[in-house]
Amino acid sequence: MCQMWGLIAGALIGTVTSALVAIWIEYLRRPFLQLSIETPAIEQARKQGAGAETGRYLRVKLFNKPLPGWVRWMVREPAAQCRAAISFRHLLDNQDVFGRTMAGRWANTPVGRPGDTSRIDVYPGDTEVLDVAARFDAQAECYGWNNEAYFSGPPGYNPDWKLGHGRYVVEVVIRSSGQTCSSRFHLHNDVPRSAFRLEPSS
Repeated sequence: MCQMWGLIAGALIGTVTSALVAIWIEYLRRPFLQLSIETPAIEQARKQGAGAETGRYLRVKLFNKPLPGWVRWMVREPAAQCRAAISFRHLLDNQDVFGRTMAGRWANTPVGRPGDTSRIDVYPGDTEVLDVAARFDAQAECYGWNNEAYFSGPPGYNPDWKLGHGRYVVEVVIRSSGQTCSSRFHLHNDVPRSAFRLEPSS
């Protein structure tokens, strides 16, 4: 009888151990997403007729971290169909500027129509860049940047996402195949355009 119970206990322990290992492996293989600021910010001359001579563009990077070396015999899964939502809040009182989120645009994707949701797959070890905001010439205002920016007149000057002189909290939320990654940054728009920038939120 003792021997039989010993066999049953051994079988149960083996089953539970196998299940735990399988769960652990699946957990390790899930996408591991990290957001960071793209530096330096992009200074770029604009095409004739675009309404400004030079723009400064702020963007963040999404990185899908590869598995550590000791488990490189496995492959981490890609983050599929990543889509971004960006919100802007006043730094001093945390009040939402627009009362809604801005659908993000991945910088390396074709320009879509206003209202389109930009989506992209991010494979292990790869980085994709997300547009956030732009500021032009000597103007004090800046503008949230997404697909809608290309259809405003002139391009980039979208009144729906216009931010005045000041500092803001930018929250970026990435959703991908049941997973969410988010980070907050400080947007400095109370400085000359050459210092217009994003900083990590402490």
